[in-house]
Amino acid sequence: MNRGRSMCTAVVAAAGPRRDNPRTLYRRLSALGGSGRSAAKALNDYIMEGRKIQKYELDRCVKELRKYRQFQTALEVPLILLPFPSFSSTANELLQIMEWMEFRKINYALPDYAVRLDLTAKAKGIEAAESYFSNLPQSAKNKLTYGSLLNCYCKEVTEEKALALYNKMDELNYVDSALLFNNLMALYMRKKQPEKVAPFVEEMKRREIRLDTFSYNIWMQSYASLNDMKGVESVVEEMQSQDEDKCDWSTYSNLASIYVKAQLYEKAEVALKLSEKVMMMSGKPQRQTYHFLITLYANTGNLGEVKRIWESLKLAFPDTNIISYLLVVQALCKLKDVEGLKECFEEWQSNCSSYDMRLANVVIRAYLSQNMYEEALLIFKDATKRCRGPFFKAREIFMAYFLDNCEADLAISYLKEAILETKDDEWHPSPETIAAFLNYFEETKDIDSAENFCKILKRLNCLSSNEYCLLLKVYVAAGEFLPEICQRLKEDNIQICPELEELVEKVSPSRSTT
Repeated sequence: MNRGRSMCTAVVAAAGPRRDNPRTLYRRLSALGGSGRSAAKALNDYIMEGRKIQKYELDRCVKELRKYRQFQTALEVPLILLPFPSFSSTANELLQIMEWMEFRKINYALPDYAVRLDLTAKAKGIEAAESYFSNLPQSAKNKLTYGSLLNCYCKEVTEEKALALYNKMDELNYVDSALLFNNLMALYMRKKQPEKVAPFVEEMKRREIRLDTFSYNIWMQSYASLNDMKGVESVVEEMQSQDEDKCDWSTYSNLASIYVKAQLYEKAEVALKLSEKVMMMSGKPQRQTYHFLITLYANTGNLGEVKRIWESLKLAFPDTNIISYLLVVQALCKLKDVEGLKECFEEWQSNCSSYDMRLANVVIRAYLSQNMYEEALLIFKDATKRCRGPFFKAREIFMAYFLDNCEADLAISYLKEAILETKDDEWHPSPETIAAFLNYFEETKDIDSAENFCKILKRLNCLSSNEYCLLLKVYVAAGEFLPEICQRLKEDNIQICPELEELVEKVSPSRSTT
């Protein structure tokens, strides 16, 4: 007998029905936000509080969490990434939800197998996804799971496997939707081969498979990548004349993003007005539409429109979620509207049910970019009181700030605090943070500090050929030699790349790395 399952059942039965806000579970899971905390434990805790979990609630949570990615770089997310699920939680957390469902004997519907395959690829790698697919019951090896595996191959840009699977699906008569072609077209966009998109469009037309909105969007993007603006506009004209029902808000947002990239800001704003108009005419305002409008208006530098769209979003969705707040504070940060950002952050703080460190990080970064250290520090200290963290990202933001201001000792103090917070090897400095430290030591020709920093990296198990390259550049800048470098590289089991070999020759010219 499964003791954990029987305990869960008993708790739910004893508690009796309890009516909860349907968003409560979603908020609980979305608050994990890549924190490393277990989704399974969060679900078990939720049940132990006397709450019931229905399968439809989990399905909705997984669906919604897959819509979004973490928005640290939200303002740079191109529309071309839309066919691939993105995350506000990590893939690992979402996979834990699916595994928890299986452990609790909650029956999968056929689409659930495809979702789990996709999450397995993201959390554990493509080989794990292939193994999961191979071990599926024959009834679950259908168009959905084949399509999910093809999507994984396309995202990983494994062209040979993707085309082989496509041919297999053709043999099984599974090639009957735009989605398969969309994935293949996205693959070639990722391979920076936009010229291979148009032939797939022609193949769809030959098979009498109607292009969907994304098909047209990626076709537009392919012309944009070839700097063919007339081609881009011809696709829009074709949609308007032949497939008007496919011409939705994303068509014009996509067009606007292309114009922004080409620095055609007036045309971009015309396209954004059309995007908003189409959404409003549909009678179904979409949160995602507002998100793209905010992002793209920020990219055109139009603060007034960012604020107008933000107010419209809040009217349309009074229950404003964390992703919306993340996007708008990043937009305000980009536009250097510190007062507006402060007002927005305080509004969120006064209404939030659970503190999200990601939002605080954006505000901290914005304050520091304006040299407002005391204000940033107040936000950080308040955050440490309001939530359990982790606070690694915030500390790295402070590290970068102090290195930019030539205060390495203070940057090191934040590094040490991050190390003290680390448990079970859960954190490593980002490559950007590592480079910032070692580039600073190169500029100051500070060999001792660089060596001490590398000792810290070694304890954190993140000392590789890249870090050694940066270290040796410090020696080169200081005009010093390091005779024992070859022995150190051997002891640390460092793979020698051409750049590292060249640097070794400079600091130890009489030695060979072979």
